[in-house]
Amino acid sequence: MRRNNLDICADILQVAQPGARKTQIVYKANLNFMIVKKYLRNLIENGFIEKFDKLYYTTNKGVNFIESYEEFSSVAGGIR
Repeated sequence: MRRNNLDICADILQVAQPGARKTQIVYKANLNFMIVKKYLRNLIENGFIEKFDKLYYTTNKGVNFIESYEEFSSVAGGIR
């Protein structure tokens, strides 16, 4: 099944929770560098991720997104 934008954002935010370099995000979220660059820019501009030195960290806003995403996914997963 193909991932949508919310799935990709949630994957990136989960990888970045403990702090991650861009390369780690690419490999752990199963993306390429061009796509990750666009998503990271958007996530930073909207306050979901912060960058310190070469590490990206999920903000509290990002953690809240992950929690809401997981809750909604578990409810929506039962609908078929």
